[in-house]
Amino acid sequence: MNLLLRKLDKMKFSIVSTCLVTGLGLSLMSIGTTAQAAASTAQPLGGPVVPGVCLLSREAVFANAAVGKAATARLQELARTAQAEIDTERTPLEAEAKALQGQPDNAQTKSRREALTARWQTLQLKADHNSREIEATRSKALEQIATETQPIIAQVYAQKKCGLVLDRGTVLGGNFANDLTADVVRGLDAKITTITFERERLPVQQPAVR
Repeated sequence: MNLLLRKLDKMKFSIVSTCLVTGLGLSLMSIGTTAQAAASTAQPLGGPVVPGVCLLSREAVFANAAVGKAATARLQELARTAQAEIDTERTPLEAEAKALQGQPDNAQTKSRREALTARWQTLQLKADHNSREIEATRSKALEQIATETQPIIAQVYAQKKCGLVLDRGTVLGGNFANDLTADVVRGLDAKITTITFERERLPVQQPAVR
């Protein structure tokens, strides 16, 4: 019975708030390097502006733009709701597991333990399913924001007369005068400041037959 209690204790349904778009590697949360931090770290190398070569941090754009912050807040709200669904069902399972602890090892107790194990496994499947739905939701939300952002990037790229744009996160140092990030953030804020979306609903996967 102690083994079952340990399983129940380890079943933590937790949805990470980091939001990613497949193929873009964009993050709305936990951005450790802002435009200012990156510039101050690399700036000592200095050097001349390289004509036509521009820099952009899409991570910083999505972390600092108003619509990115709005998407993060909404995802956190949906994640809390999904978490609450699991927590509500988990509480009585934990209570029953504790009630069975120390009970005599007879047929009735064995039957109750087996039923409890089955219910725990069902709840674990539901937790996994909810987690996949939140993942799908964040992916779709970021795709929407990326669609809104791309024309802004193209516009700033043209204004700065760029011939090449590099991911700022991969640049070790140099002259950051042609960093497009702040201009893209301002352009995106002028275009859109919020976003609304609901939790994606996915078909329930049936457990594998053993």
